Amino acid sequence: MNLKIQMNQTMTKKAVVTGAGGFIGGHLTGKLLNMGYLVRAVDKKPLNQWYQVFEKADNLVLDLNIRENCYRAVNGYNEVFNLAADMGGMGFIETHKADCMLSVLINTHMLMAARDCGIERYFYSSSACVYNGEKQTDPDNPGLKESDAYPALAEDGYGWEKLFSERMCRHFMEDYGLTTRVARFHNVYGPYGTYDGGREKAPAAICRKVIDKELYGKDEIVIWGDGHQTRSFMYIDDCIKGIIDIMYSDIEEPINLGSSEMVSINQLVDYVEDIAGYKLKRKYDPDAPKGVRGRNSDNTLIRKYLNWEPSIPLREGLKKTYAWIREQMIRDKEMMQKNKGKKGHGYRSVFND
Repeated sequence: MNLKIQMNQTMTKKAVVTGAGGFIGGHLTGKLLNMGYLVRAVDKKPLNQWYQVFEKADNLVLDLNIRENCYRAVNGYNEVFNLAADMGGMGFIETHKADCMLSVLINTHMLMAARDCGIERYFYSSSACVYNGEKQTDPDNPGLKESDAYPALAEDGYGWEKLFSERMCRHFMEDYGLTTRVARFHNVYGPYGTYDGGREKAPAAICRKVIDKELYGKDEIVIWGDGHQTRSFMYIDDCIKGIIDIMYSDIEEPINLGSSEMVSINQLVDYVEDIAGYKLKRKYDPDAPKGVRGRNSDNTLIRKYLNWEPSIPLREGLKKTYAWIREQMIRDKEMMQKNKGKKGHGYRSVFND
């Protein structure tokens, strides 16, 4: 009996999730807990600003830019999922290049701590922003292959930090034997994430703007650029499955993790309007941050390695995202009225068993 308990304890995976107070990190923490992991959840935000807080996790508030905190975060655990970064949608990364670049401290210090503390596997969340901008000028982009990151011409600031951190993972694997896995995320969306405040991405921002008509009578939506720029959007459930599958695969090089269902921003607005059941007047802002002209994920490599690719249809994922954002916005409006118009901070905390 005692031997069986000891064996079960030995076999239990102990994983650190950084950025756990954020959108993807919160979902990943919940999934790993459901899979029987012991999870240490780490974020620099105060706990009441985390989107999801799980009582079963060891929740730590630490600034991982600071080297000593990274050692504290990984001590006693054997795997790391590093999702921590100072980032947001295009409106944020185009105007906060230095802040985005400083996230290099997080991955550098986390890698050092992982090496020194005996971490067995290390996952790093990279981004499609690492890709060469000259290969993203066509709105009919056939898909970015992993090799398209070179010759390097990444998104200024955020993209360069991600590309550098990818190389750090590679060299820690080559020089120190640390098993590292890297996934390049393509526009992840879903419930329990940012939808206001300036860091939100396109699906959440458009949902919010469409819901504004119902709640506040705004019948006009501002679209950044001309609306013909294209992207693919991956629902959070696909993202979490991909993270876990890649982590435990033999894939040593960075790999795309994204949907190949490409749409224009105008089509994205169409989808959300269909969900809402009404149309808005469209106003285009050509001077707003709009990123590259066309970006899509080539999933040839992930299909080869995993016999799988993200496949949840955009319309299906948007329905769930829209419903969650609408619920939060109704609550926000009620709270504002109750507090005589005082605006909240925009974070949502959900406590789970």
